[in-house]
Amino acid sequence: MDKEQGFSRRQFFKSTTGGASALILPMYLSSRVLGAAGVPGANDRIRVGVIGVGSRAGLLIDQLPEQAEIVAVSDCYIKRCEEAAAKRKASWRIYQDYRKLLEQKDIDAVVVATTEHGRVLPCIHACQAGKDVYAEKPLTICIGEGRTLVKAVRRYKRVLQVGSQQRSMAMNRTACDFIRGGGLGKLKVVETCNYPSSKRCPTLPEQPVPEGLDWDMWQGPTAARPYHHDLQLNWYSWRDYSGGEVANWGAHGLDQVQSALGEDLTGPVELWPNAEGPVGSIAFRYANGVTVKLVRDDGALVGGALFIGENGQMRIERNHFTTDPEGMVSQMPAAEEVLKWTRAQWQAKYHLQNWLDCIKTREKPLADVEIGHRSVSVCHLVNITRELGRKLRWDPKKEQFIGDAEANLLVNRPRRKGYELPKV
Repeated sequence: MDKEQGFSRRQFFKSTTGGASALILPMYLSSRVLGAAGVPGANDRIRVGVIGVGSRAGLLIDQLPEQAEIVAVSDCYIKRCEEAAAKRKASWRIYQDYRKLLEQKDIDAVVVATTEHGRVLPCIHACQAGKDVYAEKPLTICIGEGRTLVKAVRRYKRVLQVGSQQRSMAMNRTACDFIRGGGLGKLKVVETCNYPSSKRCPTLPEQPVPEGLDWDMWQGPTAARPYHHDLQLNWYSWRDYSGGEVANWGAHGLDQVQSALGEDLTGPVELWPNAEGPVGSIAFRYANGVTVKLVRDDGALVGGALFIGENGQMRIERNHFTTDPEGMVSQMPAAEEVLKWTRAQWQAKYHLQNWLDCIKTREKPLADVEIGHRSVSVCHLVNITRELGRKLRWDPKKEQFIGDAEANLLVNRPRRKGYELPKV
């Protein structure tokens, strides 16, 4: 069974937004990062660079808390940097090559909001350059590069927050804590959305490369193709550049499943095509016996799941949950903790705040790199199961399929020369 399914992202989601747009570096440690105690002082503003200045990056720029200030931006399509700066009347330094930005010793941290296929390499290079990182989700394009990124974050002792903001939302945290603590009793099954996958890249006629776009850099580690605006602007539809909605919204919804089940640092052990579900449905099982099924087409559930246990049910959505029977959760978050997430479109301010706080304390953030890697790995596993169309056994400790050489070839992706991952 191939991933070309009988449904599209438009059919599945009538109103969603995607991510933003998108070679060993020396280790630079800014004096502001080092300081007397190895971190910026309590009263220091954290100086931030932004890599990838598309639509999602614009939201992050506008919601960055006051403790931080943006001093530089970079995008392989230089026009985006210029437009972003002009819109905000900002005097940022502008770079087309993000590596030049990372060479700036006065920058403490970076926001990486590139395309999925171009995200991990700047994150690793930022770690090598002594910068802390806020990386948008989906964190990776394949499982293997995620493990390399985790190793880099740990080796260079960096703080990396993944942009899975539901990890910071009080309602989501309360709901996941309730399930993880046994509030529903023994779980029978978990149902979540049947997120569509991306499709194979079509053969498209060559078009002139827009002025100011470094097309080679935009393609990054993927196979070189002639420029076509549909590749650049509709990249989330094509499997070379994206995992599709499985990786986009699935990085939120399946992350909530991982959290609620207490499986943050591991993953499922078995996956299979769910013949009883809709087209493309996949099911998977954890070592504790809980089965998760991708069967729902409910747009309100895209950031969460329905958990069915022996004591009742809980439906987790973004910044909201309900139980059946009602009133199962006695300790509810304060009203302000719920309302504050509704005051801006696709709110990220308070998740960014957690990142900035951890830059100063050097604690792990709520959506630490290992958590983000493990959650998006589930998304990749779903895509691989769809592609191969058979039951697969997965070893989450070794991050390898058991007894399946063909499946193991899909744990990593070939990388074009010049865009290889550094050894960590």
